[in-house]
Amino acid sequence: MYIGLDIGTSSVKAILLSADQQLVAQATAELTVERPHSSWSEQDPRSWWDGCLKTMDEIAAQVPQAMAEVQGIGLSGHMHGATLIDANDKPLRPCILWNDGRSASQCVDLEAREPKFLSLGGNRVMPGFTAPKLQWVRENEPEIFAKVAKVLLPKDYVRLCLIGDYVGEMSDCAGTLWLDVAKRDWSDELLAATGLTREHMPRLVEGSEVSGSLLPELCQRWGMKSAPVIAGGGGDNAASACGVGAVEPGSGFVSLGTSGVVFVTNDKFSPNVESAVHAFCHAVPDTWHQMGVILSATDSLNWLAKTLDASPAELTAELGSVSGPSEVLFMPYLGGERTPHNDVGIRAGFYGISHGTDRKAMTHAVMDGVAFALMDCMEALKAGGSSAARLTAVGGGSRSNAWLEIIASLLDVTIDVPADGDFGASLGAARLGQAAAMGTTEGIFTPPPIKVSVAPREELKKKYADAYARWKNLYPALKQAGF
Repeated sequence: MYIGLDIGTSSVKAILLSADQQLVAQATAELTVERPHSSWSEQDPRSWWDGCLKTMDEIAAQVPQAMAEVQGIGLSGHMHGATLIDANDKPLRPCILWNDGRSASQCVDLEAREPKFLSLGGNRVMPGFTAPKLQWVRENEPEIFAKVAKVLLPKDYVRLCLIGDYVGEMSDCAGTLWLDVAKRDWSDELLAATGLTREHMPRLVEGSEVSGSLLPELCQRWGMKSAPVIAGGGGDNAASACGVGAVEPGSGFVSLGTSGVVFVTNDKFSPNVESAVHAFCHAVPDTWHQMGVILSATDSLNWLAKTLDASPAELTAELGSVSGPSEVLFMPYLGGERTPHNDVGIRAGFYGISHGTDRKAMTHAVMDGVAFALMDCMEALKAGGSSAARLTAVGGGSRSNAWLEIIASLLDVTIDVPADGDFGASLGAARLGQAAAMGTTEGIFTPPPIKVSVAPREELKKKYADAYARWKNLYPALKQAGF
C-alpha cells in the first residue's frame, strides 16, 4: 500500500493506493488563504499539518487493515512558498505563497545584482518564486529574517513533521531560484544574493528516492506495522506529470486548474528566460521539464460565474459547442501574468463588448482568452526547444469538451482526456512513494487509460490562429498606454 499526500493551496488531499495502483481510500481537508494586504497571499503552515493529520486519521479509520500495510508515502505541494522555521522548528510567520506579488521590486534588484539567477537558476526572478520573498523579509522584517534557521517549501514542512528531518527534492527546490538546476544542487552564489547559506537549506534527494522514515509515534497513531519510507516527492506540477505518466522527453500535459500550465518533459536543462518559461528539474532522476504558466485559468471562469451569479457548469453548458472564436476578446490577467510577460501589474479586461454582448458571449471570450494565454505558453516552450504532438488534460476545466476543442485547435495538438479518476498530484505523489519503497522507477509512471482524445478541428485552426494574432496585440497596446 502507498499513500500520496498533496498539500494544495485550497486543501490537503490524501489517497491510499494498492500495489497495482488502484484507489483504496481518500480524504480531503479544506484550507484557507489570508490576504491581509493587496497582492499578499499567505497561509499558516500549521494548517497543512492539521490537514494531514485529519486526512490520515480519516483513512486509518476507513481502512485500518490497508493502512497497516503502507510501505511508502509520497509528498506533493504547491511550489515556491516561503516557510521560515526557527531553531526550534517553529514557523516564524505565515508562509508567503506562490501567488503573492509583494516582492516585485526585490525581483528587479536581484536580477540586476546577480545575473546568475538567469543562467544557473534558469528562470526570471518573479514575485512568485521563493528567493525574492526572502529578500522582502530581509528588507521589511529584519527581526524575523535574523531568526531564520531553515527555509522550507510547503510539502517539506510537512515532511519535517513526518520524519523529523529537513529534506527537499529537485523539482520543488528548483522553484526557489537558489538551485543550480543543471547540476541539481544548491548554488552558494544564488543563496548569498539573499543573505543565506546552505545551512539554511534542507538536504536534497531525488523525488523517487527515500528521504527518511515515518516517526514511531505516527506509525502507532495510524496503526502501521512498520515505518513506511517517505519519498522525496515533487512540486505539484512535476507530481502531476508523474500521475499522468509524463516522465519521458516530449511527453506533457495541459492543466486547466486555478492556474493554467503547459508542461513538457526534457532530457536536459533548457531555459528560456526571455519568455519567462519555467525550466525546472523533474521529480525523477536525470530529467528536467519546461513549463509555461498562466495565473488565472479556471479562476477566470470562476470569477465570471460569481460576477454573473451563475455556476461555471451553467455557463459552459449554455455555450455548447463552438464554430469559431468569440467576437469579444478577453485578457485573463486577474492577478498579473507569468509566461510570457512576467508582469505582476497587468490586469484582465474585455475588448469588443457591444449592445448585443450577452453572458454566453462573455463565457466564450473568457474560454478563448485562457486558450490564447496557453498558446503564449506553447510558443514560449517552442522557442526554448520543447515540442509535443499530444498532451494529457488535467484539472477541473478539462471537463469542458468545448474548451478542450478550442485549446487543441489553437495549439495544434491532440489532447488526451483520462478515464474517470484523479490523475493529479496526489496520484503522482503516491507513485513516487511506491518508487522509493521499491527502489525503482520501472513500470510505475505509466500513462492512464484514455477516455477520449480531442484532436484539432481543421475548420477551427485558421479561425483561431487569426483571432490569436489579434489578441496578441492587446498586451503591448495596453502597456504602451500605461496600463
